[in-house]
Amino acid sequence: MDFKIVFFDVDGTITHHEDGSISNNTKAAIKALKNKGIRVVAATGRPLSMCNEIRELGIDTFITANGGYVKHNQEIIHKVPMDKNIIQEVFDFAYTENHGLSFFTEDFSMNGVQGTEILKALKETLSLNDYPAINKHIYNQDVYLMCLYADDKTAQKYIQKFPHLTFKRWHPFVLNVLQEEISKSLAIIKVLKYFGIDQSEAIAFGDGDNDIDMLGLVGLGVAMGNGTEQLKKDADFVTKKSSEDGIEFALKKYGVI
Repeated sequence: MDFKIVFFDVDGTITHHEDGSISNNTKAAIKALKNKGIRVVAATGRPLSMCNEIRELGIDTFITANGGYVKHNQEIIHKVPMDKNIIQEVFDFAYTENHGLSFFTEDFSMNGVQGTEILKALKETLSLNDYPAINKHIYNQDVYLMCLYADDKTAQKYIQKFPHLTFKRWHPFVLNVLQEEISKSLAIIKVLKYFGIDQSEAIAFGDGDNDIDMLGLVGLGVAMGNGTEQLKKDADFVTKKSSEDGIEFALKKYGVI
C-alpha cells in the first residue's frame, strides 16, 4: 500500500512519554515523510496555541481539541463550537461545586479551580507543569472543547444535572463535555475529504484511549509501546515506546520511509 498521509497524536507519541522531548530520530522520520510527499497531520488533545514546537517540525495541518477544531495553514477545515448558554450553565455549576473545567479555543484556559489531581492530569495529557490562564468570561468566545476534571462519583453529578450533554472520559481524571460528538476520527474524515485521500491510504499513530477511534479508521493503526492496553489491543501494530523512537521503527518496518 502506498500511504499518502500520516496522522500523529502528539503527547506520548511524537513527544517522549516521560519528559516531553522530541527525539532527533522522530524529527528525522517526520522530515523523511514530507520529503517523500506524504502529508503529515498532528491529531492532538492540545489547543492550537500549544502546538508551536510541532509546527517547527514542518507540520502545517492540525486536528486540535480532540477533533473539535481543525486548521490547515490559515484555513479552518472543521470546527464544532459549543452553545454559549451551555458553557455558562456548566461553568456556573462547576464554580459552585468547586470543580475544574478547561476550555479549548485556539488557546487554552481554565475556570481557576486547582487541585493535585487536576495538575497531574494537565501534566499527563498536555505536558503542562502549571495551570493555564483563568478565563471567567469564556462563554463569550467560541469554545471547541470543554473538559471536566473529575472522578466517576463527581462526574455522575454532572451527568444527572446536564442530561442533554455527553460526558466522555478519556483520562482517569478528565472527561470531554460534549454538546455534539467530536472525535479525532470525525476530524480525520474531514481532513481526508479536504485532501482527496482515502482512509485506506492513511496511517495513524497514538498512545491513548482517545486515539482508539482514529487508529480504527485508517488503513494502518499503530499504537505506541507506552500506549494504553486497550489501544494496543485494538491496533494493527504495536511499535516501540515513544522514548525508543517508536515512530521511526514502525515507519521503517512498513517501508514508508
